[in-house]
Amino acid sequence: MTDAPRRTALDATHRALGATMTDFAGWDMPLRYSSEREEHVAVRTRAGLFDLSHMGEITVTGPEAGALLDHALVGNIGALKVGRARYTMICGPDGGILDDLIVYRLAEREFMVVANASNAQVVLDALTARQAGFDAALRDDRDAYALIAVQGPESPGILKKLTDADLDGLKYYAGLPGTVAGVEALIARTGYTGEDGFELFVRPADAVALWEALTEAGRDAGLVPCGLSCRDTLRLEAGMPLYGHELTTALTPFDAGLGRVVKFEKEGDFVGRAALQAAAERAEQDPPRKLVGLVAEGRRVPRAGYPVVAADGTVIGEVTSGAPSPTLGKPIAIAYVDAAYAAPGTAGVRVDIRGTHEPYEVVALPFYKRQK
Repeated sequence: MTDAPRRTALDATHRALGATMTDFAGWDMPLRYSSEREEHVAVRTRAGLFDLSHMGEITVTGPEAGALLDHALVGNIGALKVGRARYTMICGPDGGILDDLIVYRLAEREFMVVANASNAQVVLDALTARQAGFDAALRDDRDAYALIAVQGPESPGILKKLTDADLDGLKYYAGLPGTVAGVEALIARTGYTGEDGFELFVRPADAVALWEALTEAGRDAGLVPCGLSCRDTLRLEAGMPLYGHELTTALTPFDAGLGRVVKFEKEGDFVGRAALQAAAERAEQDPPRKLVGLVAEGRRVPRAGYPVVAADGTVIGEVTSGAPSPTLGKPIAIAYVDAAYAAPGTAGVRVDIRGTHEPYEVVALPFYKRQK
């Protein structure tokens, strides 16, 4: 007997809006409300509203909270200023990626770790196992927050109607406590779409009121509710990795081209250091495969797991994510390919789509970068 999917505080709202729901990492989540393309274009040109309450929040407090996170994660978290956030990863002793995370420093002795829904328990268990010897406490806050995101070029103007928080002074990857539509929130300038935007951490009891206030404030700006489907095409165009696709326990951050998140210069030892140093040297001298972008010459859409082949049919890689790109107007993919085929413009690269070798152009990631 399988457990019924969990529902967010906004479940009834999604159903009233006619959302197509799907099971995602044990949660019943909106896949789309109208068309994926319309929702995608709204975020790129106006604004979109997302329920991300399935994400997993873990609070770390105490005099040595920063030291614990420096030991447990690959980033230099103890150096983070209060009010700032950092993208980082938690790795196994073998250097394999357990999850990619965002960590917010809420106060001198308080951090919030935000894990992917599918890995929240894994991250909590790993942090708990690495806690010994540190004067720090862990709290599972997955039920303490609802998370609502407003993303897109119109999002600052929409949010300004509902808060007197200093949004203009709020940098990318920073967060501040404030009130939005009368609701207490952590207002973070973060997102997973490649656009400017905000993520609002609030009490679940306040989620519906906040969603409705944002919907009303964004009506004239063309704000639309958005599901997980367009979130995936938005992050794909922005070249952002998705756990389980570009990132897995079989890969290190260096394999994924994200070695920059590993901070060897920080004080003290951290889990996976030796394995990651070896991975860094391998990536520099003889990388087995590299993560690249692929743009279709035809119309057929590549999917995760499809082989990437050379002109003679030799398998040289594998697609990790693929979809039609509403912004580029053609199918795109992210793939790991042999280093010899990873340079942008490399000729003869194809994707095996059900037996047909479709031509693709190798490009540098990301596919899309917003104008600032």
